[in-house]
Amino acid sequence: MKRICLFCKNVIYLHKIYGKMRRLRKKAFFRTGRSSLNKYMEFRKNIETLLNNFLETREDLFLIDLKISAADDVTVVLDGDNGVTLQDCLDASRAIEFNADRDEHDFSLQVMSAGLSEPMASPRQFKKNIGREIEVMLQDSTTIEGELAKVDDEKITLILRYRKPKDIGKGKVDVEEEKEILYSEIKKALVVVKF
Repeated sequence: MKRICLFCKNVIYLHKIYGKMRRLRKKAFFRTGRSSLNKYMEFRKNIETLLNNFLETREDLFLIDLKISAADDVTVVLDGDNGVTLQDCLDASRAIEFNADRDEHDFSLQVMSAGLSEPMASPRQFKKNIGREIEVMLQDSTTIEGELAKVDDEKITLILRYRKPKDIGKGKVDVEEEKEILYSEIKKALVVVKF
C-alpha cells in the first residue's frame, strides 16, 4: 500500500497530488511553523488591545465577538446598552485601523452591531432586552418562549403565559408563571421579532 503523504519537519509532501514528476515530488504542499502561529497570536493580541482601549472610552458598548480568519479578515461584533449606531461602528473601526501597523501585518476589518438574528451571549445583552419576548433553547434542545423579566449574573427569569385546561369542568384558564433558567442551561437565546 502506497502512502498518500509523507510528514517531515513541519512539511507535508503529497506524492499522489503531485504525481510522478520527479522535480515536483519534493515540493512542499503545506507548511506549518511556530513563527506563523506566533505572528498570528501577536496580531490577535494587538487587535484585542486596541479594541479594549476603545471600549474603555465607551462604557455603553461591549464586545460580543472577535473573529480573525486565516486570510487576516478581522470581524468585530459590538453591542451596546442603548444599541449601536453607525457612528459607533466607524469609531471602533478607526480606533483599530489608525493604530495598527499595516506595514507589519496587512488585514481587512469589518465592525458591525449584533443583529436581532444573532443569539444573545452575555448577561449585558439579556439586561438590554428586559421586557421583550425571547425564545430560549435549552441544552436538551427543548424550547421555551416568554417575556424576559429579570436578569442577574447567574440566571434569567422568564414570564410564561399560556392556557391550560381547567382542573374541574370544561374550558381553559389563563396561566402566568415565572421560570428561572441558569446561563449554563441555555444553548441559544434569541429575541422574538413580531410584525
